[in-house]
Amino acid sequence: MLGKFVVRVNEKGILTRDGDFRQILNPGRYRFWPFDGEVKVSTFAQDTVMPADAVVDYLLQNRPAEAEEHFITMTLTDSEAGLRFENDVLVEVLPPGARRFIWKGLKQHRLERFDLNASAELPMAITIRLNAANLKSRAVAGLDGILVAAVPSYHVGVLRENGHVTALLPPGMKAFWRFNRDIQVELVDTRLQVMEVSGQEILTKDHVGLRLNLVASWRFSDVETAFAKVGKPADYVYRELQFGLRAAVGTRTIDAILENKQDIDEMVSAHIQSKLAGFGIEVASLGVRDIVLPGEMKNILARVVEAEKSAEANVIRRREETAATRSLLNTAKVMEDNPVALRLKELETLERVAERIDRISVFGGLDQVLNGLVTLKAG
Repeated sequence: MLGKFVVRVNEKGILTRDGDFRQILNPGRYRFWPFDGEVKVSTFAQDTVMPADAVVDYLLQNRPAEAEEHFITMTLTDSEAGLRFENDVLVEVLPPGARRFIWKGLKQHRLERFDLNASAELPMAITIRLNAANLKSRAVAGLDGILVAAVPSYHVGVLRENGHVTALLPPGMKAFWRFNRDIQVELVDTRLQVMEVSGQEILTKDHVGLRLNLVASWRFSDVETAFAKVGKPADYVYRELQFGLRAAVGTRTIDAILENKQDIDEMVSAHIQSKLAGFGIEVASLGVRDIVLPGEMKNILARVVEAEKSAEANVIRRREETAATRSLLNTAKVMEDNPVALRLKELETLERVAERIDRISVFGGLDQVLNGLVTLKAG
């Protein structure tokens, strides 16, 4: 039976007989007799990548002119990466050793090559394109082969290549090839930062368990030096704050700690300053925020404080009573030697009594009242 095939105007066709390649078909209508074997025509949209390159390899080796007529060939070495453009629009990131065979059509195709041994960083113009590519509706294939690092203001990007710090990145946008290397960018905030060392269970010198919370403010004074000497600077600062706090608390009694917490701050500060010297890190301030006592110790201290305050109150009360008695004794001595003073005291007493009574009846004169013969009657 006569085989009829149609290759549309936006397509290319590949003719095979019994699975062997015969020729490339341009758009049109075709008829083939199956006398020489099974005939098959596979059609492909123009400007698309050839899904299998066996046919192209055959053409390149045996019919190079025909391969040049129908295909755009893109090949990369093992030390190259590439960016594939269609009509000057980025459509694909090509890894090392990649091969692409694209049907020629209405679009303009080009490949931009990059030597991976020369530099890991992409040019700024390409970085801008990559950033814009994320906003397009059409996804760019192979973007996971590029690391795009956005370093915000007041930050520094620590670039690590195969585990080694190779550069510090200023604020801005950078892009790097991931092919043939392990590349990472760690963002570092250069502003003053707050670190909390919370819930530290520490025994004092007299074996009392305390829970302490410490707060410190720190920053990088030299980022490159810090990351050159310590893998994780923030973890190092936290650990040294822990050690300093434990050393300060463990060498003092509970009474000394509660009496002056400032001593703990000063001891921890001295410890951390000595440990961070030359590491590109500085601690601006630190202090113990909370000291939490165990339940039994709270009750004991509450009773001690209560007893101390009660004793202080008794001392004050006794002092006031002694002063009052001494005053009365002095008054009595004055009145004993001075009748006029005694008479004035009696009149003062009578005045106070009269203030509390609405009506007073006196018989026998005022002297009788002063001598104790006084009759008081409520009005």
